[in-house]
Amino acid sequence: MRVIITGGTGLIGHALAMSLGKDGHQVNILSRNPRQAGPVPETISFHFWDAQTADGWGDLVNGADAIVNLAGASIAGDGFFPAMWTMERKDLILKSRVNSGNAVTEAVQAATQKPKVVIQASAVGYYGNHPFDVEITEDSPPGNDFLADVCQQWEASTAPVEEMGVRRAIIRTGVVLSDQGGALPRQALPFKLFAGGPIGSGKQPFPWIHLDDEVRAIRFLIEQGNASGAFNLTGPEAVTNREFSKALGKALNRPSFIPTPGFVFKIAFGEVSKLLTEGQKAIPKKLMDMGFQFRYPTAQQALYAIYKPTALQQTG
Repeated sequence: MRVIITGGTGLIGHALAMSLGKDGHQVNILSRNPRQAGPVPETISFHFWDAQTADGWGDLVNGADAIVNLAGASIAGDGFFPAMWTMERKDLILKSRVNSGNAVTEAVQAATQKPKVVIQASAVGYYGNHPFDVEITEDSPPGNDFLADVCQQWEASTAPVEEMGVRRAIIRTGVVLSDQGGALPRQALPFKLFAGGPIGSGKQPFPWIHLDDEVRAIRFLIEQGNASGAFNLTGPEAVTNREFSKALGKALNRPSFIPTPGFVFKIAFGEVSKLLTEGQKAIPKKLMDMGFQFRYPTAQQALYAIYKPTALQQTG
């Protein structure tokens, strides 16, 4: 296959590119900072783009098997602590996603030989925040907060490709677990300092997925010719923040009983604190109905794979 990945130097994009490249597939990574990546297989090539137009890369779309659109500014920022959601940052978060989606649509429209599928990134934030007793599937309605609005506009940015005869699958992703980046290293630090525990009430849902399963699910959706519409990319085991904290403490051999009051995060980080104090019990119903098999179906297995791989092998 020949696959184009926008935002291919991020956590998910890099892992996906490496997985495809190692299997001999040709991967074209589009990035504003293409030199950030380390050694990669020869099947992977990097291309600069402005994240707003199809200028300089639109010709790559002709005959491509798939475009995976992951581009967008980090929701929580690139630093160790979450970045405050100022009006300027909110504008960046939204426009970086909508502009990249519009660029993909522009490139597909100009292509004489359309790609077979567009995989459009999104997040479980699409549904807004709900208590743990509310189960969220792909048929659940969208929320009405900032992140829900961002996700709706992000998804809509590539919707026109369907009218061009291109299959489109939307991946509404939960918290991706990896020690290479994302939220987990931030979450793990207090535990490593013997100060870890649940955040706020601990009763809020914590939708998660191991990075390996995220990549495998994306590849699954590329390869399944009948996969279209929205898919929740979350682990099949729904857990609360308290349950996840307990699993993380166990994986790190650290206690997990020191709670952090939710108001502390609200004072420190403002509206972005909702990423930690609220959530949604998103279930990957459509993915499982199509027969996808998770490598790490429980949060404990996922965390052991990251921090205690030997122990995971012993438990089978």
